[in-house]
Amino acid sequence: MSERQPGRRVVTLGETMALVRTTEIGSLRHVSELALGIGGAESNVAIGLSRLGADVTWLGRVGDDALGQRVTRELRGEGIDVRALVDPGAPTGLMLKEKPSAASTAVHYYRAGSAGSRLNATDVPAGWVEDAAILHVTGITPLLSESARECVLEVIARAKAAGVTVSFDVNYRSRLAAAESAGPVLREIAECADIVFGGEDELTLLRPGVAASEVAAQLVTLGIEQVVIKRGAAGATVVSADGVVAAEGFPIHPLDTVGAGDAFVAGYLSARLEGLDTTATLQRANACGAIACLVPGDWEAAPTARDLEHFLGADGDPVHR
Repeated sequence: MSERQPGRRVVTLGETMALVRTTEIGSLRHVSELALGIGGAESNVAIGLSRLGADVTWLGRVGDDALGQRVTRELRGEGIDVRALVDPGAPTGLMLKEKPSAASTAVHYYRAGSAGSRLNATDVPAGWVEDAAILHVTGITPLLSESARECVLEVIARAKAAGVTVSFDVNYRSRLAAAESAGPVLREIAECADIVFGGEDELTLLRPGVAASEVAAQLVTLGIEQVVIKRGAAGATVVSADGVVAAEGFPIHPLDTVGAGDAFVAGYLSARLEGLDTTATLQRANACGAIACLVPGDWEAAPTARDLEHFLGADGDPVHR
């Protein structure tokens, strides 16, 4: 793990669930072996940041059950400051991940009424966000429940009042809400953020009928500092008042793309904390996203600084000859 550096504290909050995944290619109807772990967009980012040397705090609710204990233990094992509120009235959420074929992955959620969905503004203590450098939130949490949405909005308001940078990854999940109802909620949050991350389809969701590049430009005119358009294997683009900067992705043979976007965000935010320029920040983010695709799991392949150095090589070429 990288050495911690002062002034690099990031806080994030959301639901982390138990994750059950198949260990072979095939449908859950037929496979015989499963592996148990954990996963959640915000905690995936927290793990990625922790491995790159940032001080990170994750806050969320877990059930009073063995799966909640596993979530807490795993995150603490990654060097994260865990603020897990144990909710005796609801279970820890669960997701199942399968690979029906070598070219596809399917994720199924069992999170309705979960402890994580019962997050509310009173769960966030005084000073928790005010003392941070960056608050990172996603579009998943505000779609879990009304109380979770109010919590996210309240925490963002507290961060803005304290001068804390707000990072927002749209991270739209259609199984949580239809686009028509999710779009206005996610747009409200995006317009409060300093940095917005999203794929092209996700940015278009904020303003239906408008191209992603134009949505990004409109957000910048509203005062958002940077809009980062994630393009997967094709790389990423940053739109800001200073112009547009694009970077190509890295050629890899992906094994599991789930969690790649979270690794990308962790790489981007860690580079920002270190004061890297936009080009170098994008290169790190793209590298983190690519590395995350090389190992099964949501966060297991999140790189350390040494992993990044090895992947990129001294000349920035990921192929070592």
